Amino acid sequence: MARTERDAEELLARSFEINRPRLLRVAYMTTGSLVEAEDCVQEAWLRLRGLDDPGAVRDLTAWLTTTVSRLALDALGSARARRERYVGTWLPEPLVEARSHDPADRVTLDESVSMALLVVLEQLSPAERTAFVLHDVFGIPFPEIAEAVGRSPAAVRQLASRARRQVEGGRPRTPATAAEQRELVDAFTAACEGGDLPGLVALLDPDVVLRADGGGKIATLPRIVRGARRVAAALLSYGRGPMNARLVDVNGAPGLVVRQDDGVLTVAAFTMDAGRIIAIDVVRNPDKLARVPDLD
Repeated sequence: MARTERDAEELLARSFEINRPRLLRVAYMTTGSLVEAEDCVQEAWLRLRGLDDPGAVRDLTAWLTTTVSRLALDALGSARARRERYVGTWLPEPLVEARSHDPADRVTLDESVSMALLVVLEQLSPAERTAFVLHDVFGIPFPEIAEAVGRSPAAVRQLASRARRQVEGGRPRTPATAAEQRELVDAFTAACEGGDLPGLVALLDPDVVLRADGGGKIATLPRIVRGARRVAAALLSYGRGPMNARLVDVNGAPGLVVRQDDGVLTVAAFTMDAGRIIAIDVVRNPDKLARVPDLD
């Protein structure tokens, strides 16, 4: 390979790597799966390299975003069929990071990738979800989204509007600050460890929802549980005493990783509103926890 060709390939690779975090976020928010997101991004790289003249792409970021969006939309369509056969409750794959006191040491994950939002996005059609993610989260113009989803710009605008209404309906009205979130998770952990049913109930919204995903591979709740007392009782029935729990960031918010003596992992994400926990999403399916970092 001539030097000029090598230089062009290296430049293309560097440009792609600059875009990779954004592309992963687009694909992850569309599919709810980091595995599928990484596959979409890798396929986009292969397609870029397969062009006759990749250097002729005028706006590489736009081209890559459109390509990844199409791939993620296709992946989501296939995933929906698989989820119909899924054992128990399906939850998105959590993104887990060790908490750091120095914000500069953390990958910035804001509310746009919260577990609460991803759960709401699961209620949308694939086209609605894609339109909302690309426009409301990433600020991509409707004509570009139309190209990605194969609809007219006017139709895409309607898709995003319908999605926005559902998302707004599922968002906390009075979101907790980071300090309040951590305080609630600490109190939650203490109540569970102490078997404190009244204390645990006091932390939960009366209409709290508990969802758990074991994928049929790890024992967990067979169905969604609702109501503060029922949720508290269900949590305490699964264990009390030392939890070997570690406070982490789950999709950008304080959450827990619990490792049992037999090595089984549990990741818990919390949604909070007006000073109480309104939703707890528990992922135990080992296929979705392979990327949880070693926190010992």
